[in-house]
Amino acid sequence: MPSVRRTRGFVIAIDGPAGSGKSTTARLCAERLGFRHLDTGAMYRAVTLKVIRTHTDITDAHVLARMLRTTRVGVDWRPAGMSVKLDGRDVSEEIRSPQVSALVSEVSAIPEVRKKMVAEQRRVASNQSVVCEGRDIGSVVFPDANLKMFLECDVAERARRRQLELRGQGVRTGRKTVFDNLVKRDRIDSGRKVSPLRRMPDAILVDTTDLTTEEQTAIVCDLARRRTGLHKSEGKSQKPRAKAAERRRRRAGRCG
Repeated sequence: MPSVRRTRGFVIAIDGPAGSGKSTTARLCAERLGFRHLDTGAMYRAVTLKVIRTHTDITDAHVLARMLRTTRVGVDWRPAGMSVKLDGRDVSEEIRSPQVSALVSEVSAIPEVRKKMVAEQRRVASNQSVVCEGRDIGSVVFPDANLKMFLECDVAERARRRQLELRGQGVRTGRKTVFDNLVKRDRIDSGRKVSPLRRMPDAILVDTTDLTTEEQTAIVCDLARRRTGLHKSEGKSQKPRAKAAERRRRRAGRCG
């Protein structure tokens, strides 16, 4: 299967709400296309972890500014994927805790935090072929991205997926707790004044509710190859959508 690795400076921006499949899709697409995976959400989680560790009052602008001045968030790209460093220490595992998840939307909505992280994201992606996901990638971080995707998914399905993810990390959390957290994050992400979650007019919409991970990854990879001109599509990107539509019809039949 042809790769687009040699296409320098090619950016794939994947936006969408929490739990829609952005991170998994971005990681798998990066692997298959030979790109680097830039998990921008992980960078905001690192800042959130710093807030929690230092007991920083995020409503106090002066205290927050002082914390940010002494905060270094960086990334390392390894064969196994991207790792996140906070003040020189790998925190890739710690940033996935429920405590960080519950606060990350509030922290990432702060203009000073976003300004610092956007500058770092643009720096590390400079002249690279990257797949990155978040909530304002196509609108703010990389408005000129070569390919923009927007993934959406039913909130109940997102809660199911997130609960399974947490369980795999050894974290036991009730479905309602996960559901309520996602609803809260959706409200904050969509309603914030700075860089709200929104679909750009040139972003391709994909509903992942009834798609498998393999199917949604195939859609994005096929579109990327077509954009580079290195792979002629033979309608492959339509097959996952057709399979998902069939699953929806079967489910509707069972409910009826």
